[in-house]
Amino acid sequence: MNVRPIALSLGDPAGVGPEIVVKAWAALRSCGPAFMVIGDFEALTAAGARGVKPRRVTHAAEAAAVFTDALPVLDLPLQAAVVSGKPDPVHAAAIIRWIETGVGLALGEEVSALVTAPIAKAPLYAAGFKFPGHTEFLAELAPPQPYLGARGPVMMLAAGDLRVSLVTIHTPLACVPAQLSIERIVEVGLITQQALRQDFGLTAPRLAMAGLNPHAGEDGGIGREEIDILRPAAAHLRSLGVDCGDPKPSDSLFHAEARSRYDAVLCMYHDQGLIPIKMLDFWGGVNLTLGLPIVRASPDHGVAFDIAGRGLARPDSLIAALRMAADIAARRAAA
Repeated sequence: MNVRPIALSLGDPAGVGPEIVVKAWAALRSCGPAFMVIGDFEALTAAGARGVKPRRVTHAAEAAAVFTDALPVLDLPLQAAVVSGKPDPVHAAAIIRWIETGVGLALGEEVSALVTAPIAKAPLYAAGFKFPGHTEFLAELAPPQPYLGARGPVMMLAAGDLRVSLVTIHTPLACVPAQLSIERIVEVGLITQQALRQDFGLTAPRLAMAGLNPHAGEDGGIGREEIDILRPAAAHLRSLGVDCGDPKPSDSLFHAEARSRYDAVLCMYHDQGLIPIKMLDFWGGVNLTLGLPIVRASPDHGVAFDIAGRGLARPDSLIAALRMAADIAARRAAA
């Protein structure tokens, strides 16, 4: 088991975060990877009523030592009681502090990676949070490292044999075309290639590109973005040594035979990439942030306030995120 555990920020304590964390610990305690939770001890104690025993720790080495016997918790307490299923801006400062602490531990190499349980944006916004989501906040805390002039962060989703990188992330669909550019697509392609080599061990990664329009624009008959932006971006990536195909219709890009021909897909907008990921493995998808100096992963789902506190939440995606983060961290350490 890795001497350096993974740091796991608790996310919104009113969501399913506490429940899936204790379930993940119960599943992984005998086989790893080891992790320690950054969050509220009392919230985890309440969620762990079925025999999971949290234990306060003060540093990462202590967490790794106790992991098989107890759920290690770096206790940074909330200032108000939690009501499951009821988000509250009063918790925002603690949620943000948990993320900041995890990033600091990862940058200081006290932990091997950071995994983040889900947050809800609305209560954070109500408390003055200025970032669209986790990904953009992490880029502020751990500035991306340039690769061939490109800078992240890039959001990648992975499930089974499918990986997708998003050119735009939390962008309203009506605004997506205006946010596409040759430069942005090239940037995402370069950072994706770097991750496939560095984090997934692929020596000659192959990229596919999803078209924006139906039929990938049909040579301009159904939109010109493929002609004016996407094809030139693919050509520029090839000129930089990236194996990237021209844009293809996304409705024929994700079946099993197509997936055998590439290692990742560049998707132009959020749902274009996430729908096939969730169709392929709804419970086990993983969200990765590429281009950061630290390893960061998270489950590919939200806070699920509607089932919080009811014992119904499945930890599959969090377990997959912890395992993938551990694999990537080990690969980086061995490089």
